[in-house]
Amino acid sequence: MTRSFAPSGDLSSPVVAVACVVAALSFGLLVLELVRARGRAAGAVGAAPARAALGTALTGALAVLGLLAAILRPVAVTSRGSLVGPKVVVLVDGSRSMDLPGVAGTRRDSAERALEELGKRADVRLSRYVFGEGAPLPADGQAGEGAGAAPAPGGSAGAAPAPDRDAGAGAPAAAPGSAAAPASPARGRPQRRSDLSAALEALARAADERPSAFVVVSDGRLDRPGPDDTAAATRAALEGLDVPVHTVAVATESVRDAGVRAVRTSGAAVAHQPLSLRIDIGCSGGLACDAVPVVARELREQGAPTTLATGTAHVEGGVGTVELGVTLDRAGTRILEVSIKAPDGDELPENDVRYITLDVARDRIRVLHVAGRPTYDVRALRMWLKADASVDVVAFFILRTPGDEVNASSDELALIPFPVDELFSVHLSSFDAVVLQDFDAAPYGLTKHLPALAQYVDKGGGLIMVGGPNAFVSGNYARTRLARVLPVDLDIGRAPKVDLGAFVPRITAAGRAAPVLAPLLALIGDEMPEMPGTNVVGDPLPGATVLMTHPTRTTASGAPMPVLSLGEHESGRTIALTLDGSHRLLFSAFASSSAGRAHGAFWDALLGWLMRDPRFEPAAIEPRGGCLAGEETALVLRPLAGQRGEARVTIARLGSGAVVKTLTAPIGEGGEPVELAAGRLESGGYSATVEIVPEGAAGDGGDQKRATTRRDFACERGGDEWADPRPDVARLEEIARATGGASVLPSGAGSLSLPAATQVAAERHVAPLLPPWAWTLAAAAALGAHWIVRRRGGLA
Repeated sequence: MTRSFAPSGDLSSPVVAVACVVAALSFGLLVLELVRARGRAAGAVGAAPARAALGTALTGALAVLGLLAAILRPVAVTSRGSLVGPKVVVLVDGSRSMDLPGVAGTRRDSAERALEELGKRADVRLSRYVFGEGAPLPADGQAGEGAGAAPAPGGSAGAAPAPDRDAGAGAPAAAPGSAAAPASPARGRPQRRSDLSAALEALARAADERPSAFVVVSDGRLDRPGPDDTAAATRAALEGLDVPVHTVAVATESVRDAGVRAVRTSGAAVAHQPLSLRIDIGCSGGLACDAVPVVARELREQGAPTTLATGTAHVEGGVGTVELGVTLDRAGTRILEVSIKAPDGDELPENDVRYITLDVARDRIRVLHVAGRPTYDVRALRMWLKADASVDVVAFFILRTPGDEVNASSDELALIPFPVDELFSVHLSSFDAVVLQDFDAAPYGLTKHLPALAQYVDKGGGLIMVGGPNAFVSGNYARTRLARVLPVDLDIGRAPKVDLGAFVPRITAAGRAAPVLAPLLALIGDEMPEMPGTNVVGDPLPGATVLMTHPTRTTASGAPMPVLSLGEHESGRTIALTLDGSHRLLFSAFASSSAGRAHGAFWDALLGWLMRDPRFEPAAIEPRGGCLAGEETALVLRPLAGQRGEARVTIARLGSGAVVKTLTAPIGEGGEPVELAAGRLESGGYSATVEIVPEGAAGDGGDQKRATTRRDFACERGGDEWADPRPDVARLEEIARATGGASVLPSGAGSLSLPAATQVAAERHVAPLLPPWAWTLAAAAALGAHWIVRRRGGLA
């Protein structure tokens, strides 16, 4: 409760000011009059004139004050209220580096000590968040947020967090850090990054109450702001919010450590091509390092890791670098293990081994291209295959059919016979993919080799059948062994074998979502050029994915007829493209909008998908946020739209091939991501293989191999956050200095200079000191007394 005095409430401020000025002038005139009278009586002897002047001045002052009080009529104001502490946001580093040794115990233990010290402050309202990747997460136990939720701060305007209380209301205001001992804000799953800038940006943009100050509890090993522009980046992250950022350093010294701090590659990884690895080695904490041996190995699906290269890093000033040349002989996702032999005394062996994931491309894809006749479409595809340095193409196209009348013997002709037997019985296994474009199997002796071609697909080969007058049903492929591996049914009954009507293919929902069409759609959008015609095929076979359909023609089931379909059979993949007008993506009026690049993008993606290029897989699976050994790991599966059924995920250990986890999850046609809990995995490499079981096919025997997607990944004990264990106190000090804050140790967190609390009045009572008539009577008495004294002193 507070008590104060004020003029009567019916007087405005200007009236009060005028009354005070008039009273001051009146007293000034009285003093002037007394000074002049004293001069005239200067010759008088004795103290009587002086005493008279003093009495006149005192009674005059009382008279002036009495008149002023009669006008202002003072009142007593009694108010009752409470102090509301300022909102202070505490940001606790949630990264993996907080598990390293700190000032007292681990750095997380030191962070808890700092929170305890802050919790003793009853004059502030604390809101605690954990920062790491992206927007900060509300601390566990903070009211209004569900456990494990990760909403951005400031979700609803005007909804203050429940832990914020008014200081002075009896209970401490700092509920989030008070003695109630809520769950630690940094004991959840460690974050893989320390992005303080993202946290400040999110809180600065929040729609709820703006904080009066920030307190950052960290070891200073931050991803953002970086070490080069710390001050400017911090001010930019606050976005004009002029508040101090205090910092609490939870560690000041590094452990004795030698570790692999970073592994970098120069250029893309290509199978059978040398790749340079730049490996940074660091030593800290006073550990003596000179020559540190380094080994790079590749993890295998079965067997021990293969040593790729060895070297020695010469450490000077705590830092050493070595470059190792490695050669990978397999395409796809590969896991490399880079390890060192640390000197004696290394206290952090977990960062002696690092894993990196490389997406390795093929050096050259060997393709057999067989075309039935020279056309614009054949020419365009052959030109693209020969122009791509990563493709080794062997091309044959028929210029003379067996029925042509040439009026000359075979010895006199320059054209060679088509070596069908040699290609499809001797050299077939040497090709990665076969392209049959507008090719009739019957006249050229291919029919007898179709079983071998189907077996080639079953063993992992790729096959593309491209349309034309002599393809699909017209090319005598129906009811053959090869027809069973294609993604579309060739049993069309009495329907015409070709449709010569021009049309514009329609891209399906699966096509718009498929990675295989993403490069094409990025260039031309959803509209395809007009095509001159199409082969007629039936419904897609089970497990096939249709990316394009005919706008008007339907199959026997009434569904739109497939134009571009993808399929898998055993270990191989096949593509059915029923049109022969893809060259219009290269040279036509339509192609001019993309400078003819759409044709190359289209075929690069088709061939890439056929070769299981990770860029074009029908489903993708990867660990959410990476994999940390000993922590809960979640796998995110992104199936291709248009598939409905069940995803079966098998996680196996690289090296031993031992299955450590089998997961299942339903998938819908929309291609929505599915998250699967993989549990806690040990450090090392793993493969996650996804099999998509179509709806209704779960009980069809189980031995049939369906479409699969594989992704290799690795789990690290500390990852990037443990690569460099040195705390960066200087960066924390620079952050505080740039914003007007202070940098302290955990024990000093409670003594930080935070903004003062604000008084909020809840009740106000006004009472007059005296009734108005009493003030008037007192003024009149004072004036009368003054008049008598004046007269006795000889003044008028």
